Amino acid sequence: MHSISEAAQATSWSLLMMRLMVALVIGTSGFNHLKSPRRRAQSLGLNVAFTVFLGLAELAGSLGIAFGVLIRYAALGLIAIMLGAVWMKAWKWKTGFWGEKSSGWHYDLLFIAMNLVIFCTGGGNFVLLR
Repeated sequence: MHSISEAAQATSWSLLMMRLMVALVIGTSGFNHLKSPRRRAQSLGLNVAFTVFLGLAELAGSLGIAFGVLIRYAALGLIAIMLGAVWMKAWKWKTGFWGEKSSGWHYDLLFIAMNLVIFCTGGGNFVLLR
């Protein structure tokens, strides 16, 4: 049987792994917004300025989540962004929960849930600034 301290350490490592996955996926999205903002804006049906803002917000939130800097604020910001993604997919584009080729809003709900866990736990022990 494992001790409570071993379980707590495993929890912190698990939260770190989840944070890094969230940061990788959402950070990549932000990078793609900034790499080709005009093309990305057109594909999403957004204006270029908002697409650049969205890319910067996704990158900033991802860095905060990954490095544990203002992690709760970063998680809340990413939750807001993902709620916007759910709204776009569910009500504007009407993709459905599963969507075509798994492009539905179930994906975004998973990131909302992961960021909610990060927010509620403070991201575990491996953080720089809560």
